This record gives sequence, C-alpha cells and structure tokens, in this order.
Amino acid sequence: MMVQVRDLRMRLAGGGRPVSILDGITLDVPAGQVLAIAGPSGSGKSTLLGLIAGLDRPSEGSIRVAGVEVTVLGEPALARFRRETIGYVFQSFHLIPTLTAVENVAVPLELAGADDALAHAARLLDEVGLAGRAHHYPVQLSGGEQQRVALARAVGLRPPLLLADEPTGNLDSATGAQIIDLMLGLNRERRSTLVLVTHDPALAAHADRMVSLRDGRVVDDTGGRHHEADAAKAAAAGSDRRCCG
Repeated sequence: MMVQVRDLRMRLAGGGRPVSILDGITLDVPAGQVLAIAGPSGSGKSTLLGLIAGLDRPSEGSIRVAGVEVTVLGEPALARFRRETIGYVFQSFHLIPTLTAVENVAVPLELAGADDALAHAARLLDEVGLAGRAHHYPVQLSGGEQQRVALARAVGLRPPLLLADEPTGNLDSATGAQIIDLMLGLNRERRSTLVLVTHDPALAAHADRMVSLRDGRVVDDTGGRHHEADAAKAAAAGSDRRCCG
C-alpha cells in the first residue's frame, strides 16, 4: 500500500476555540492508483494532501507513505524522505523567480547529489515540451508553461508518489486539458501513484477512483474511471468558500 491514513484529525485554533479541519479520515491508496480527492472549498482536501506530504503534522492519527510513518519523522529525516519519495505539484507553481526554467527543475536534482543536474533538467523540460524555453525566467512563461516546469521538477527524481494540489486550477480549460494529459502520461510511464486534489470534473474523471470530502470527512469513495456526474456534483459544491480547502 503506497499511502495509509488512519483516523486522521486536524484542528486549528480559531476565534479562541479549535476549528476542526479533518475529522477522522481513514484512507488507503494502493501503489499505482490515480486517486482524485474532490469536495467543496473548506472540506479539507488541500490540508489532507499537505499532511500526506509531511508539510504539516496532524493533531491526531497516523500517515504511512511507502511503509514509513511520516508523522514521527524529525525534520532532517522528513526532508530526506520527501525528496526521495514524494513529488509535489502546487496550484500556484512555486517556481523560484530568480532562476530559469532549467535551473528550477535542476534544484531538487542538485540537492539529491545527481550528476549533471542541469543536463538532466534539460531532458525533463524536453519531455514536457519546453526545450525551447529552458533559459526563460518564470515571469517570461505562460501559466501553462510554468505548470509544465513545476511538473518536470516534481517528477525529476522519479518519486513513487506524486501529489498535485489543483494542478489545473489557475489554467484555462484548453491548457488544463494539456496538463492533465501530460501529468497522466508521465504517471503511467513512471508507474507511480498519483493523488490529486481538484475541483475540475474533467480531471477527476480520468482517475481510477474518486474520494469526496465534506466538513473534513469522507462522504463518498467511488472506484473506476469516468465518473463525470459525480465529479461535477462535487465540484459544483465548491461555492462554499470556507478556509483550508
């Protein structure tokens, strides 16, 4: 099992009393699965993804990724584990503005001690169709191009688990469709596990399985591809604009 979440709870202080963001989430994600996590804003989707990535620690519960209990790792061990095991694609790209596209992709490769990091990064950019944009800075790239750079960076070390938080959220529908195809293609080629948070029914419909959250709890867990009606229903609930989606 690639991801095992057990009785996960996340509470944050707010207005003088704790606010429950996740309330007893239990979830298994088999290796190789493409899982979409859907639900309205404020349902806890992005919080759950960040906890799986070890970007934050839960109030209660356990998370095992590739057999490792991530909630008990110290910061140095956690940073090393993330680098070796997890690729993360952010909605807002999170590229370093003072580095070129190829330099952004090379950063995790260099941190991992890879030989010829820049040459490897250039090959990754070629894979995502950006060979001609390698020496452009993020500000010189379109949103879709920036997301391609972010995707190349995330898969550079061939992580067994790829996490994506609203990867098409800042893109127009045509560009979003290209990113979907690219991300799923890279995932199939590398035989990795993909967990993505999305409001996009077109993206959720490509998943092997869709889990819907509401008020920090799992309210639906649907197997199989092409559940467009279910995905659309979950995305439509996104008018709820509470925090911590």
